[in-house]
Amino acid sequence: MRTEDFWQLVDRARTGGAEPAAIAARAVALLAARAPEEIVGYAHHQQRVLAASYRVDLWGAAYLINGGASDDGFESFRGWLMTQGREVFARAVAEPDSLADLPQVRAASLSGAEFECADMLAVPWDAYRKATATDLPADRGAAREPDLNEFWDFDDPDEARRRLPRLATLFVEPPQE
Repeated sequence: MRTEDFWQLVDRARTGGAEPAAIAARAVALLAARAPEEIVGYAHHQQRVLAASYRVDLWGAAYLINGGASDDGFESFRGWLMTQGREVFARAVAEPDSLADLPQVRAASLSGAEFECADMLAVPWDAYRKATATDLPADRGAAREPDLNEFWDFDDPDEARRRLPRLATLFVEPPQE
């Protein structure tokens, strides 16, 4: 499976509505209809997509938007981000502050809604099990996650304003005068 095929499958899953869990369920159904080798290929591409998005600045954005983000919370946030499609995902990885442009993120600054979709992370495993009644083979060449030595204090409002100014405008209290 090529990267283009990976994102086309995600886009097809998105056509039935925007609810992340439903997108993940449709992705499972679409992927389970393919050959087991293609499901394994999807899993490899998903792993690469997740590795590419394992960035401190994106983690900071997830932290601001969701009011916190543990390791698992950041994983689930990236699962949700995948459900938004390739263009939104790529833009967020390149410029996490661009998430402030999404209407649902802007609305969350008022409602407190959180964005997570662990179901999207499980798509290849669920599809493989559905297609073959066996577990997805273990990946011998797992993608390495980058070193996160550039962590900053996500709870520091001044640092948030400096690094993610548009998101900070939405999610960080204004400075006291």
